[in-house]
Amino acid sequence: MSGKSQFTNRGSGSGESVCSGQSSKTNQPIAQRVKELLKRMTLEEKIAQLGSVPIQDLLTERKFSPEKARKLLANGIGQITRVAGGTDLEPKEVAELVNTIQKFLIENTRLGIPAIVHEECLSGFMAKGTTSFPQAIGLASTWEPSLVQKMTSVIRKEMRAMGAHQGLSPVLDVVRDPRWGRVEETFGEDHYLVASMGVAYIKGLQGDDLKNGIIATAKHFAAHGFSEGGRNCAPVHLGPREFREVFLFPFEVAVKVAKVESVMNAYHDADGVPCAASRELLTKILREEWGFRGIVVSDYWAIKMLHTFHYTAADKKEAGKQALEAGIDIELPNTECYGEPLLQAVQEGLVSESTVDQTVSRVLRAKIILGLLENPYVQPENISSIINTTEHRNIAREIARKSIVLLKNEGHLLPLKRDIKSIAIIGPNAASTRNLLGDYSYTAHLSCEKDAVPIVSILEGIKSKLPQGVKINYARGCDISGTSTEGFSEAIKAAKNSEVAIVVVGDKAGLSPSDTSGEGRDRAELGFPGVQEELVKAVYQTGKNTVVVLINGRPLSIEWIAENIPAIVEAWLPGEEGGNAVADVLFGDYNPGGKLPVTLPRSAGQLPINYNRKPSSHKDYVFTKGSPLFSFGHGLSYAQFQYSDLKINPQKVGSAGEITISFKVKNVSDRDGDEVTQLYIRDVVASVTRPIKELKGYQRITLKAGEEKTVTFKLSVEQLAFYNQDVKLVVEPGIFEIMIGSSSEDIRLKDTLEAVGNIREVIPSRTLFTKVS
Repeated sequence: MSGKSQFTNRGSGSGESVCSGQSSKTNQPIAQRVKELLKRMTLEEKIAQLGSVPIQDLLTERKFSPEKARKLLANGIGQITRVAGGTDLEPKEVAELVNTIQKFLIENTRLGIPAIVHEECLSGFMAKGTTSFPQAIGLASTWEPSLVQKMTSVIRKEMRAMGAHQGLSPVLDVVRDPRWGRVEETFGEDHYLVASMGVAYIKGLQGDDLKNGIIATAKHFAAHGFSEGGRNCAPVHLGPREFREVFLFPFEVAVKVAKVESVMNAYHDADGVPCAASRELLTKILREEWGFRGIVVSDYWAIKMLHTFHYTAADKKEAGKQALEAGIDIELPNTECYGEPLLQAVQEGLVSESTVDQTVSRVLRAKIILGLLENPYVQPENISSIINTTEHRNIAREIARKSIVLLKNEGHLLPLKRDIKSIAIIGPNAASTRNLLGDYSYTAHLSCEKDAVPIVSILEGIKSKLPQGVKINYARGCDISGTSTEGFSEAIKAAKNSEVAIVVVGDKAGLSPSDTSGEGRDRAELGFPGVQEELVKAVYQTGKNTVVVLINGRPLSIEWIAENIPAIVEAWLPGEEGGNAVADVLFGDYNPGGKLPVTLPRSAGQLPINYNRKPSSHKDYVFTKGSPLFSFGHGLSYAQFQYSDLKINPQKVGSAGEITISFKVKNVSDRDGDEVTQLYIRDVVASVTRPIKELKGYQRITLKAGEEKTVTFKLSVEQLAFYNQDVKLVVEPGIFEIMIGSSSEDIRLKDTLEAVGNIREVIPSRTLFTKVS
């Protein structure tokens, strides 16, 4: 079914439908519309708005089932779960199915309230045929928020075209343990970087007007990325100061700066209280302190898990009560605790109807600001001109190129010479297209046998760069996992017969048992899966120049490779244009400028090893150095950059105001390149222990050969604040080191400033970001 004429706003004939005769009310204040609608609802209809239905439950043999819908949607529904991401339907079929569901709700329920359709969109809209961008850890490696906003603007268009209204992204978890499988889904280990990337993601996805936008969902609230032992859903152990200052900060910024319209709880418990049942988190901090007005959605099955996993609830009814009173508005992905159990709880007086009303009001507000009551349908015939267009693929390639981090380039082995006569391309990820994708891509997440969109492998990307006559020797060498070395002999032969060997190793992201990274794929150690490191050693021992390309979902322990291999390229999970992007960097058509958003450890025994630890944490072990393998913010270029002329004005500041920090950066090489300038501070003496460095600003700049630019950071005095012993956010007088670097360890310029005067408590509406010009 397609075409506008088939989907007019018709009600059920009862005269009650909100999608009929409502045009005169669209100019009323939203709060008034919500209030009037709530008055007309029965208790059963209210509770239905707090639930969800997976698309699979509404289908019979891939087709919409009116019989199932009459049973599951009789009183309406809050959300439909993953129409695109939960089926194998083509894009046009998805849009037609969404229209059919909305038409059913409008014509066959008393009030005719359409549903919010939610989908996944971490590295692109998780749907068949849509653009697959680099995974989030790669986005963070660009250190360029405007690129993230450009990407999510594309995602917004593709999602809206297929009838979606809410995306379950971005992940704002600050990650401190690379054993955790979901590292790849994050923006890294630093809360300032995570927050700035998150703002860009949200703004691009929501757009200027949510009637044409997608509700973004900040998750996982909160501190999901620092779990016990790196295990998914395990408890989190944090003190109140670090919890607020580091792990809540990106969410606070998402609410106050980006105006995010949805938040999702985390699975774990913090100090014994599951996040799904934490009124402190979901109501007091989120709504009362920060002023959040949107909807809180449960992570999948998180409400039921209060009964089955955390054991804080005796049954589903008690689990529903705990979650509702804590502040969760909608149960996802299906209705188990908010349906009949919640209805019984209200009827028995265990939950007040006023609490239900307050929650339903937030859901109705979301539907109104999305424009669902006026325009619930989409135009399926337009989809082919909107999704995965050439323009979108070009953006995917641009992001992938800018996400690549050159970790090492000894002897200037890279870029490769154009007159090369033979090249070996080796490794389990060299010819793979599937393994270039993150765990929440359509292909990886659903374990599809075929790629959902055309994907360029690294082998294909390199082939496209080479002129005819160049001998290409390909060998897989080994599998991602497993112990077989049968393919080593072929790989060694390929290397011996070539001038240079490109070895492409790393992870396979996804959720299945064969995947080595992704949700639920946590590891106790950080070595290469299988025999991949042995493959690299075997190739290296041929004596040929060797380049290692890492396709990684998490930071692996690569100490031997870092010490022995002359050139190492970190490509993360670069998406559908990953092969072209890697080839662009290897042959110098693009000069790499990405920087690490995480610290790379020598071994798992060093963890946590984030750059902004306290002074007492920097000690060696008996047999292992305490220092990392590669530091946060590290990344090389084929160009060289010189820093000079640091100026701080004023160097003495009161308890309010702004500090201007300027310096010059010059490209002192003969080729154009990008440099990410990084501003760090250190509070020299404070009333509580402070990190040795804290990122407070950054800027990626492009400099032509020989060009010099002045970078100016404007740092607010409020950004010097921290939570004191009374957990009050204060600025204390004292000396602060100002550090300008090319990484957290490669500090090029340094000076101090002094804050004078009395201790000042900082107001909630404080400055959160440094201005840059």
